[in-house]
Amino acid sequence: MAGFDHVASEAEAADPATAARNARYGLILFSLYFVFYAVFVGLNAFQSDTMSMNIGGVNLAVVYGMGLIAAALVLALIYCWLCHSPVVSMSTGHEADGGEGTR
Repeated sequence: MAGFDHVASEAEAADPATAARNARYGLILFSLYFVFYAVFVGLNAFQSDTMSMNIGGVNLAVVYGMGLIAAALVLALIYCWLCHSPVVSMSTGHEADGGEGTR
């Protein structure tokens, strides 16, 4: 896993199975956020009266917008958690390391 210096280890960078899995997770989470955001834009464009409803002293547009920000942060944390470990090979039971040997 990359450290705080944002440099990936050689094993992470060389392992196509881990990269493919992480890309798949990213696309799934992006698609989820895209749907959430598309509903927000659609409501603003076609149901603007709905977005002006008061919810707890503020309108729905503000609540939904803050929800979008919170959802982005939560999805980013989920992505980090999902991508935390390298892919484990089913045949050997060991971490896939791109043929570089053990760490």
